[in-house]
Amino acid sequence: MNPTDLQLPITESYVIRLSNMKTLLRYFLINLVSLYTATKLIPGLVYIGGIKALFIGALVFMLINFILVPLLKILFLPLNLLTLGLFSWLINVLALYALTTIVSDFQLIPYTFAGFYSSGGFSIPPMELSPFWVAVVASLIIGFITHFLQWLAH
Repeated sequence: MNPTDLQLPITESYVIRLSNMKTLLRYFLINLVSLYTATKLIPGLVYIGGIKALFIGALVFMLINFILVPLLKILFLPLNLLTLGLFSWLINVLALYALTTIVSDFQLIPYTFAGFYSSGGFSIPPMELSPFWVAVVASLIIGFITHFLQWLAH
């Protein structure tokens, strides 16, 4: 038997499944980095339980983004069209709230923002953020980081 006559056991469906696994792994890692960065930037979004809780949270958040977010986008499509896309931020807030509901190790807690002052006249005053506003700020940061990492990955 000639060695060039040997066929590789790799089929086309195997290659498709492998590419799907790469995509899932890429989205998992992007969600992992996004959640980790958001928890470090925002003291109101915390996870308890170490790296295991973070991995579970990233997996659940990936599943929420694959299953729940498209359904919510369809459900809120009329309202999103009326507001010219501004309502889509609420979908991300709901996804983050679903994460904190499903994974009890992730919590949204109120915290006091110390404020930001610059010499150029721009300032953000100190304020108390409720869990809702923590979720809004966290979802915006997670969205920015996620979109940036997806742009880098493609």
